Amino acid sequence: MRATILGLALLLSACASPPASPVDPLYRDLGERPGITRIVEGMLLNVAGDPRIVAHFRNVNIDLLRDHLVDKLSCDAGGPCHYTGDDMPEAHKGQNISRSEFNALVENLIQSMDAQQVPVPTQNRLLARLAKQRGEIIGK
Repeated sequence: MRATILGLALLLSACASPPASPVDPLYRDLGERPGITRIVEGMLLNVAGDPRIVAHFRNVNIDLLRDHLVDKLSCDAGGPCHYTGDDMPEAHKGQNISRSEFNALVENLIQSMDAQQVPVPTQNRLLARLAKQRGEIIGK
């Protein structure tokens, strides 16, 4: 009887899912992938109406950009992700993005997060992570 119970316990434990990797609270606070997708889509809509920076996006495959941005922000927020896009210097190579253009994009991102009712402390946590990449984007 003991051997049967032990065998059954081993069989059931072999079928159990492996423990999930820990997810950063920021990823959860942003609404996970669906929330980040809404934020990115809102930001891109804002960009489309922003004469300061829309020219940088005219010849871009917007669907591919959206998908890469969702993946990138998911990774930056500490969620489960697999980002396959270019690194930031390569993605912005030859665009000569100015500080004011970079700031305009950040404003569009903030407006999108506001529209999605993301609390300001959560926004600030994401922006702090993204700010580390600023030097990889401006003037490239």
